[in-house]
Amino acid sequence: MIKVGVVGAAGRMGSTVCDAVVAADGLELAAAVDVVGGGGSIHGVQIASDLKALADAGCQVVVDFTIADAARTTLPWLALHGMHAVVGTTGFSDDDIASFRKAFTGSNCVIAANFAIGAVLMMKFAEQAAPYFETAEIIEFHHNAKADAPSGTAMATAQRMAAASDEWAADPTKHEVVPGARGGVGPGGIRVHGVRMVGMTASQEVILGTAGQTLVIRHDSNDRVSFMPGVVLACRMVGQTSGLTMGIDSFL
Repeated sequence: MIKVGVVGAAGRMGSTVCDAVVAADGLELAAAVDVVGGGGSIHGVQIASDLKALADAGCQVVVDFTIADAARTTLPWLALHGMHAVVGTTGFSDDDIASFRKAFTGSNCVIAANFAIGAVLMMKFAEQAAPYFETAEIIEFHHNAKADAPSGTAMATAQRMAAASDEWAADPTKHEVVPGARGGVGPGGIRVHGVRMVGMTASQEVILGTAGQTLVIRHDSNDRVSFMPGVVLACRMVGQTSGLTMGIDSFL
């Protein structure tokens, strides 16, 4: 039985992770931490406000779905205490990733922009399609409480597409009537657009175009439970990896 701790347990994503851990074979919810929402309980586990609760409970794997600023403190602490980390937090810089890679030597860490299996496949398909098209744009849709834009999934998708092809047509736009109307310029010059909308959970479209045709690759997460099979898989597999792993592709 793998003892799992959840950081950010009082939030909507954190509580969904707790539900998934409790329901999964071979996993035990041993600790829950939330520096903001500490004091309550979930599935009979007291929600603590201090990371020390993870060590006290003997957690082997800790899942972090918080924000980048918080995770910059949490992840080195987990590495120092020999705990594996499964991270759905996004917004890390290249320097952050380099520091995590250096920290996780005695234990392992998996950081994924998206844990939904369909989203992982969407990124893979977009990467495979990239060399066959000359233009591409990404539109990501998220709920109105998401703080960062573009999403980590959109940026990861653009990075993979840019690595697969460097032959993208130049943007013909000469004048933006409304500044920002053409979206942000991502890796490889690929335009990325972020939508924040009441009623959304998480969706993304990758639109690729060449002479006479377009290809649209879309994934929709209509509920947070869509991420849980990937989270559970990562909890089971992280102990078998080495150091820092980006994404869950290698687990599928």
